[in-house]
Amino acid sequence: MLFSVKFSRYHLAAFSAFLIWGFFPLPLRLLSSYASGQILFFRILLSLSILLLIHTFFRREAVQTVWRQLLAASRAERRSVAVSTLFGGFLLTANWLLFIYVINQVSVQAGSFAYLICPILTALLGFVVLREQLRLNQWLAIGLSLMSCALLGSGEARTLLLSLVVALTYALYLITQRGLQGYDRLVLLTVQLILAAAVVLPIAPLLGADPAAGFADSHLLLMAAVLSVGFTVIPLFLNLYALNELPSGTVGIMMYVNPLVSFVLAFTYYGEQAQVLQLVAYGVILLSVVLYNVQLPTRVRQPA
Repeated sequence: MLFSVKFSRYHLAAFSAFLIWGFFPLPLRLLSSYASGQILFFRILLSLSILLLIHTFFRREAVQTVWRQLLAASRAERRSVAVSTLFGGFLLTANWLLFIYVINQVSVQAGSFAYLICPILTALLGFVVLREQLRLNQWLAIGLSLMSCALLGSGEARTLLLSLVVALTYALYLITQRGLQGYDRLVLLTVQLILAAAVVLPIAPLLGADPAAGFADSHLLLMAAVLSVGFTVIPLFLNLYALNELPSGTVGIMMYVNPLVSFVLAFTYYGEQAQVLQLVAYGVILLSVVLYNVQLPTRVRQPA
C-alpha cells in the first residue's frame, strides 16, 4: 500500500523555523569579537522589546487569558506555574549564553552536536523526571547516543562537556515547560525574558557586557537586531504556529533540520575539520536519531 503525506502550511512553518535556526551560526560568527555576555544582553533586550510591542498591540487578549487562568487556578497550580516559569527563564538564559560562547569560541560542530543530541537527552530526562515510558528502540537509541559521546570524549573532553551542557540546559528547559500545558507559550516566554533581563542587567559586567558601549556600537545593534528578529521572534512564531495543528512528535522530528544545516555550514562554509573518530561519532548519533524516531508496528489480534 502506498502512503501519501500532506505537507500543509503548518509543516512548512515548522520546517522553516528549524531551517532558520540551522543558519544561526552565520550572524553569531559576525559577532565573534564581542564577549558572549554582551551579545546575550542585547539579544535579550531587543527580543523582549519586540515581544512586548507584539503583545501590546496584537495579543492583549492572550495576555488577559493567561491572567484569568492564573486567577482561576488553585494555589498549588499557581505556585507550580511560577516555579516552572522562573526556572525556565534561568535555563533559557544559561542556554543562550553557553550556545553563543560555544559557536564563537569553540566550534560550530560543537554547537550542532549539542542540538543533535538534545531531543534524545530530553527523552531520557522525561523518563527520569516525569516517569515517561520509552520504547525498546528508544532505549537502544539512547545507548547509541552514549556511545557517540564516549567516542567524542576520547578526543576532546572539554568540547564534549560544553556540548553536553548546552544540550542539558535546553533539555531541562523543555522538561520544565511540559508542566505549563494550556497556557499561552509566547506570553510565558515573554515573562521569562523579563526575568532574564532582571537577572542579566545587574550582573552585566560579570558577563563581560558593557551596555553603554553597546548602545553606541551600530554594528552590534544591527546584528543583535538580526538575531532578535530573524533568529528568535520569527522562527519562534513559526514554531508555535505549527504546534497549533501538528503533533509535538512531528515537530520534534523536524528539529533535526537545525543541527544538520549547522553541520553543513561547519564543514563547507567555515572549513572546520573533523577527525575520523569524530565522523564515526556523528554517524552513530545520526543512527540513534533514526532509530529513536522509528515507529515499530504493533501487532493487532485478529478476531477468532
